[in-house]
Amino acid sequence: MYFVISREAILKPLQLVSGVVERRQTLPVLSNVLLVLNASGELAITGTDLEVELIGTVQLEGKFTAGEITVPARKLVDICKSLSEDSMLEFTMDSDKKMVIKAGRSRFSLATLPAADFPNTEDEPGTIELTLPQRELKKLLDGTSFAMAQQDVRYYLNGMLFELAKDYLRVVATDGHRLAMQTLETQNNVDEPVQLILPRKGVVELGRLLVGDEDTVSIVFGRSHVRAKTSDYTFTSKLVDGKFPDYNRVLPKGGDKIVIGDTQELKQAFTRTSILSNEKYRGIRMLLSQGEIKIIANNPDQEEAEESVSVDYNGEALEVGFNVSYLLDVLSVLNSDKTKITLLDSNSSALVERADGGGSALYVVMPLRL
Repeated sequence: MYFVISREAILKPLQLVSGVVERRQTLPVLSNVLLVLNASGELAITGTDLEVELIGTVQLEGKFTAGEITVPARKLVDICKSLSEDSMLEFTMDSDKKMVIKAGRSRFSLATLPAADFPNTEDEPGTIELTLPQRELKKLLDGTSFAMAQQDVRYYLNGMLFELAKDYLRVVATDGHRLAMQTLETQNNVDEPVQLILPRKGVVELGRLLVGDEDTVSIVFGRSHVRAKTSDYTFTSKLVDGKFPDYNRVLPKGGDKIVIGDTQELKQAFTRTSILSNEKYRGIRMLLSQGEIKIIANNPDQEEAEESVSVDYNGEALEVGFNVSYLLDVLSVLNSDKTKITLLDSNSSALVERADGGGSALYVVMPLRL
């Protein structure tokens, strides 16, 4: 195996692919990336942790010798990052099966493992296929992924629900305390709505891969895997085998207290009061009155912060507590000048959305007893 490539051409795909490689592995080969150079000069770089697999491809120019081998992912990334931006890297296999990398006056010799040891994801027939602009899918993931659970025993919450129906794609994430939902109108080849759960790591890696432009991404959902292809990358992830909770039951109904406020003003007021909230529970109290929200936070040291924000509200007075971090997460992704908050009483969840009604995103934040 032999090829020459610029640092710029190899660094980005290498960094993205090595992102799926876990530092601590039971199988040594899983700490490596697989390099496959085919007869047409296409170099494929693959990384996997057996749950998520990512393949980046680069078209080489100049002389090359086809071959395949695996090399340590982190070390290769660190070597490429340490070289100057205009470096050309020469990769050669020596007689001891070491990968030798030369760039200018630098020379590195990396241990390798055979490509045959590297696990490959089996191709399975796809049941549902769709193609959409990368920026649309990225918007869906960015607007909801913050609400995924981290390490919940209810393993199906440590991921994101993809619901496909005839005329929409909906993504839903919840950790049991808040819920984020976004819907995109698309035409899909399904008769009945289908629900699939993508694991947390798959969501994160897919989000890193997407760019916010007009390029498309084609997604194929199989029985146990999802595969997404862009012009330069192929992403595969296992699906979570579980049943996602019925999100419709979580959406608050019958809220008659509607608050409309300036998104930035609310965000800044919540940010300032959060400084003196309880570090563990992050609780704040919202006191609603005619045309105003008063936001109060205090902590075990008897410190207190208070903010008043002018809002459009004409209902009766109401006091309700929330985790301020959850509210700030929503306001950060809402992408709207005005925010609409709908409440029923001090024990019911808040429904947060864009005030202009133009958004396809809904957010639910459960109240906090203070």
